[in-house]
Amino acid sequence: MGYVADARDPNWPSARSLLATSTNADRVNVALVGLATFATSVTPRSATSTPEAIRRSLERFSTWSYSDLVDLGEVVALVDYGDILEPDGETVQERLRAVFDSLDMSVVLRVVLGGDNAATWHALSALSAPDVSRWGLVTLDAHLDLRDGISNGSPVRQLLEAGLPGANVVQVGLADFSNSAFYAKRARDAGITVISRDEMRSQSLDDVVDRALDIAGADGRKVYVDIDMDAGDRSVVPGCPASAPGGLSADEMRRFVRRVTSDARVAALDLTEIDVERDSEDQRTVRLAALLVLEALAGVWRRQV
Repeated sequence: MGYVADARDPNWPSARSLLATSTNADRVNVALVGLATFATSVTPRSATSTPEAIRRSLERFSTWSYSDLVDLGEVVALVDYGDILEPDGETVQERLRAVFDSLDMSVVLRVVLGGDNAATWHALSALSAPDVSRWGLVTLDAHLDLRDGISNGSPVRQLLEAGLPGANVVQVGLADFSNSAFYAKRARDAGITVISRDEMRSQSLDDVVDRALDIAGADGRKVYVDIDMDAGDRSVVPGCPASAPGGLSADEMRRFVRRVTSDARVAALDLTEIDVERDSEDQRTVRLAALLVLEALAGVWRRQV
């Protein structure tokens, strides 16, 4: 029998070690909750828990950020509140609100792991209750999510109807041939700021994020950020049913998340639209989502320095 290396190394802690069961007074505290919505998806998808797959995939990364020369294991606690049961049930927002209401005051960011984009509607509604009008929204998405009906294609429209001001909604990364003239007009009529994929790439990413946050976070409002993974190129997110060629690179998504979470106006971020059962054999979509969780933690750390 050949030699098999032991992957465990006390000098190389895995990022899964960041998961904690309670807040830590000596750390920057971030809350993690799974919301694996799937039932109303336009594209039928499996009920397999993406949040749990992302948690497992953290094992593949370390806690060391070379960019910041900091070990996240020494400065951040990722407090795991588990998955919300029956995520598409009638009382999901009430149950999610109970989790958010229970969070320690030291929690500076809430990370929601979807699920399809219905998770965005439920999470922001629960977090902002009873008045969503005091919030702003930034999406990184190939799609406008302004469809009629109730689905993963309608969360932004539902939030607008609930009172979220269109003037404080910024949608970044919108793709050609992934939307319609009807819904583009709906976005304009609502006063939404749309930064297309081409426009995004014609500017520095820092400038794009700063502009988006200044609009969404105007008048001192908190900002919710939706990272729809199908904004990525299909080669890097094959587990996203609606991803297409020409999308964002993994590095563009990584840098966007780190930059946006470094701003204290951002109170919550979600990662949505992965179907684990559609992912590649090497789980590249789930791995990227796990990396984006770590980028969010690194962004939060940057608020302190």
